[in-house]
Amino acid sequence: MISSAQARTVANLAAASCLALLLGACGGGMSLPSFSSSSPPPEAEPGTGPEMPASIRADEIVGRWGLASFQNPADRARTEAAARAQCKNPYVITAGSSGGVIMHLADQATPQELRLKGSPSGKNYIGPAGPTPGDQDREIVSFDGRVLITRFIDKDAATRYGNMVYVRCAPRA
Repeated sequence: MISSAQARTVANLAAASCLALLLGACGGGMSLPSFSSSSPPPEAEPGTGPEMPASIRADEIVGRWGLASFQNPADRARTEAAARAQCKNPYVITAGSSGGVIMHLADQATPQELRLKGSPSGKNYIGPAGPTPGDQDREIVSFDGRVLITRFIDKDAATRYGNMVYVRCAPRA
């Protein structure tokens, strides 16, 4: 049974997620000043070359997902439970027409087709075509078929969104 404090936390997380999506949609290409210290973008992995296939296939992540995020690794289990509760209003990842997946980029209101990309180090990424890892990519931190955890490469997006936790929703009855 969910306590009122847990329900309030889930409701606050859902409201914050909706607000972030709405604010991202209102951007209109205008860039707001950043109050964080400016640091250079993360360097690409050594030996970055042509796009490599990922060890995770696009069809493995297509489906309905509960979505939540965390900053502190100690909050992971609680966040997975919050994501599972979001299956009432799931984030849907669909198959793209050219073998990718349809998802949102950071701060973009409209989803687009993204690729699953591998790297020489064995890490997997989701992002638009281009170098791996690119500024708009997100690293797949972990994936076991039921729980997908990603983190944006861009430091500003990573700070704002944290570790994104996708929990696969049960099939509809």
